Amino acid sequence: MSSNLSRRSVIKNIVAGAVALNIPLGFSAMANSNEENMEILKGNINHSVCRWCFSSIDLETLCIEAKKIGISAIDLVGPNDWPILKKHGLMSAMCSGAEINLVDGFNDPQFHETLIKNYTEMIPLVAKAGYKNLICFSGNKRGKTDEEGWNNCVKGLQALIPLAQKHNVVLVMELLNSKIDHKDYQCDTTKWGVELAKRLNSEHFKLLYDIYHMQIDEGDVIRTIRENHKYIAHYHTAGVPGRNEIDENQELNYPAIMKAIVQTGFTGYVAQEFIPKNPNKIDSLRKAIAICNI
Repeated sequence: MSSNLSRRSVIKNIVAGAVALNIPLGFSAMANSNEENMEILKGNINHSVCRWCFSSIDLETLCIEAKKIGISAIDLVGPNDWPILKKHGLMSAMCSGAEINLVDGFNDPQFHETLIKNYTEMIPLVAKAGYKNLICFSGNKRGKTDEEGWNNCVKGLQALIPLAQKHNVVLVMELLNSKIDHKDYQCDTTKWGVELAKRLNSEHFKLLYDIYHMQIDEGDVIRTIRENHKYIAHYHTAGVPGRNEIDENQELNYPAIMKAIVQTGFTGYVAQEFIPKNPNKIDSLRKAIAICNI
């Protein structure tokens, strides 16, 4: 606490000195923005961050630093870590822990028994903790056609939709690229995911639109979001190419993408899922939130 007071005192002295000397307050405001970032966020985006990208930082520290920046949730943590989030007043914007892995998913009946058991146990836990979104995956094709994948996913997920509805939980399938990072993954385009959502026809099944992944596999990000936003429950970010910081060194225009998301009326979370190249990982996270603060 004493260090926080010291920083605040320094900032106040800088401001006072600048006023006395008639110096523009740009530097002071910039210094203050780091300390009071939460207060200057515009509030149009609910910010989260994916735990695994910052795994070198212990969760307690990540929670503390995230709150300073104005982040209100952590993505992809399970029940064992929820108490730490609650301690710091953070949400679990996208819960995990029921999936087998990324490749063995709902598109293959041989995994249905395990998946249904896992999700049947996890859905009530998510609800009891006060959370809503629970991630799931299609799995790899392994020679299956689109139609086979859709039919198998519908069969497996329909067994869980009534329970999800009872507990007001949303099963959220992530869109992953199959070109670079997840070879053979079936739910690798918005079109495929939306068709599955239409067949399930439930508000308790939605998509996780990963901007990084979909830029790689299909592009046309803003128009795709505008046309399919009602099927999307959550967004992830990262720079393309490389999956690193979302700054000017990569090809996506994140401020424009954030504006498009807001214009759809979206009230969920956008989670940073980039892998920091900067040794000061928290500084990269702070800058990413500033970029998305539209």
